[in-house]
Amino acid sequence: MDAPALILIDLSLHDLFSSDPERPVIYLCQIKTLHHMWSAILSGFSDSPSQGRVVRFLLENGFGVNEEGRICCNSIPIASTQIGQRVGVDRRVVDTTAKRILDSQYRDIFLSMRATPDVTLIADKLSLSVITILPDDATRTGIVDACIHVLSSHGIGIRQLFVTDPHLSEDPRLVIITESVIPAQVIEDLRALPVVRRLIL
Repeated sequence: MDAPALILIDLSLHDLFSSDPERPVIYLCQIKTLHHMWSAILSGFSDSPSQGRVVRFLLENGFGVNEEGRICCNSIPIASTQIGQRVGVDRRVVDTTAKRILDSQYRDIFLSMRATPDVTLIADKLSLSVITILPDDATRTGIVDACIHVLSSHGIGIRQLFVTDPHLSEDPRLVIITESVIPAQVIEDLRALPVVRRLIL
């Protein structure tokens, strides 16, 4: 998936649908809040297109910044030259962007940013299933909630959710990795949801 621009939630059926009925709401509220936060962060760097590209790249990949002003992945520093080559800017732009982040109101966000493994491409090797949902309107609320409800009503366990942020991607989508094969009836129920435009199996 090119430029994933996603939010990944790593969970199991027990995590998401525990005896506490409020837990799913917590996850969904976090997703909604992140959408607005990413948009605000990008707007904060709109005065510099090159720095904005660096920030977008960090958000798309879950990269953060450490206290020394270095771009890092899960606290492991990444060379500015490599980031610059990938984004198409000079390494000095990368360094300046990292230092600017540390001086911004978003400092704590990037200091705490973590990347999570994406098992989409190896799902079949782990006996997992993947279904991609293209929403009718990605800005509508309740898309994730509706899809999760269908899966949970059929007892389908969820291993991971990828929510592609409409503020970062031109083709937002919801990718769900399940713990078992998705039955035909579940697929039909998902297709019937008003919020769903198309499914990719």
